[in-house]
Amino acid sequence: MRPRLTALMLSLSLAISATLSAATLAGVTLSDSVTVNGQTLVLNGLSLRKKLFIKVYVGGLYLAAKQSNAATVMSTDGARRMEMHFLFGVSKSQMADAWEEGLTNNTPNASAEVKTNFKTLESWMDAIPSGNAMILTYMPGTGTTVEINGKAVGTLTGKATSDAILATWIGSNPAPGAEFKKAVLGQQK
Repeated sequence: MRPRLTALMLSLSLAISATLSAATLAGVTLSDSVTVNGQTLVLNGLSLRKKLFIKVYVGGLYLAAKQSNAATVMSTDGARRMEMHFLFGVSKSQMADAWEEGLTNNTPNASAEVKTNFKTLESWMDAIPSGNAMILTYMPGTGTTVEINGKAVGTLTGKATSDAILATWIGSNPAPGAEFKKAVLGQQK
């Protein structure tokens, strides 16, 4: 009987610690940290992307250390990860249009390389059904790896491209809005 009680207590303890080490919004739970290439990134903030009255996705920004200043996040050449967990299905063309709009509104003087990389990013887009995710992970020296619906689709080179992608969330005119930006920067609870 004692081994079963010990196992039950261990299971309960693990369940409680898993619950304490996560953040939940709109039914989507994100871990407080993720490990990428042996490096731990912490959840900086998360928010709900809405379009009119539709809950589109929960987005989470992971950084090496919590940071609430967008300029500092952008200027740091460190690992970072953006996760979008979709609550509403979107089409390939909707995703491609959103990236194009995000680049135009937040990186108007993008270099030819960044523009080319965004065209590549747009070509990789696929329909994302409700319940699926898009994850973009930047590693210095490697670039931004794009994962859609659980499949890695490619890597975009350069920090400038990663900055332009991130600017769609935390730039001067983020597509999801100012409140979303504040939340992923951890400026509001």
